[in-house]
Amino acid sequence: MLKPILLVEDNPKDLELTLVALERSQLANEVIVLRDGADALDYLLRRNAYSDRDDGNPAVLLLDLKLPKVDGLEVLEAVRATPELRSIPTVMLTSSREEPDLQRAYALGVNAYVVKPVEFKEFVTAISDLGVFWAVLNEPPPGSLRLSRRSTS
Repeated sequence: MLKPILLVEDNPKDLELTLVALERSQLANEVIVLRDGADALDYLLRRNAYSDRDDGNPAVLLLDLKLPKVDGLEVLEAVRATPELRSIPTVMLTSSREEPDLQRAYALGVNAYVVKPVEFKEFVTAISDLGVFWAVLNEPPPGSLRLSRRSTS
């Protein structure tokens, strides 16, 4: 069983493009879509509507910066402050090229900061490459559980 990809995106157009890109990369991972930072934290911390979700963390967290309720940087800060979540690879997917956003994301421990390309083909390539890298190629930290093709074959 593969670990899911958690995608937190509130913009319907960006969400659709990201899902198309992930589908084209032919990853077998389930993609869980959430629309705001509060739901993302509830999911990750297994509380409220997600209190009965299966154990385990996503293979990667693809996180928009500008989210309703709780913004992406606040989600990232909470993830890095929680021992059980801190090792989740987190990629900030954003249209913001603002240097303060970039600096704060890296200061909080983001693994990658990707500015969404405007051109569809570039966007699909960027998302596909990210999904393959974080869900398949990246080796998790020692001691973390990895459910993947490699561990089941």
